[in-house]
Amino acid sequence: MTTILAEILKAVSQIIAEQGRQVDAWHLGDPGDLPEPTPAADLEVMIALAACEHQANYRLWHVEDEARRVDVGPETIADCKRRIDGLNQRRNDLIEKVDACLVPLVSPLIPADAPACHNTETVGMALDRLSIIALKIFHMREQTERDDVDRGHLDSCRVKLAVLEEQRDDLAQGVSELLREYAAGTKRPKVYYQFKMYNDPSLNPSLYGNRK
Repeated sequence: MTTILAEILKAVSQIIAEQGRQVDAWHLGDPGDLPEPTPAADLEVMIALAACEHQANYRLWHVEDEARRVDVGPETIADCKRRIDGLNQRRNDLIEKVDACLVPLVSPLIPADAPACHNTETVGMALDRLSIIALKIFHMREQTERDDVDRGHLDSCRVKLAVLEEQRDDLAQGVSELLREYAAGTKRPKVYYQFKMYNDPSLNPSLYGNRK
């Protein structure tokens, strides 16, 4: 294993471990917005961007919970919807930035004659899924600690928690394997841009059409 690959694998493992610790810490007290660094081919920058993306998911989770309330007025739900749109946009932008940091770090490892084979999911996308799983694990664990529900609820949530933990471990292993495939030249990394249109007043007909 090359030193560069070992460093990348270590950084990705750090991101995944931090996701669980950050969820625990943020539920004890909101740290405020994490500073977002300028994207660069640097592992520390990638780790910081992944933390910002994770925080966007953390906030999105709780706004979506609020949006499902039935004891508030339509103004509150509309405000939640706008916040959800903004957080989703930020989440997707940060996924792309994580990949934009990683691709130039991995690319020098790829043999010149490697085939142009691509994966259906990037490392940034997989880290986003792991971020959401970390949130699910936290909230499912909360359910296993309730004292106001019956035994059936607790047992069901314990089973689900074990499944989520297994899925986290499987996906973390999958990310490691994908990075090794990049280094071996059997896959090529690439940044895939979402080009979300609904928040862009020049691309969403409901926004630019109302200006006429």
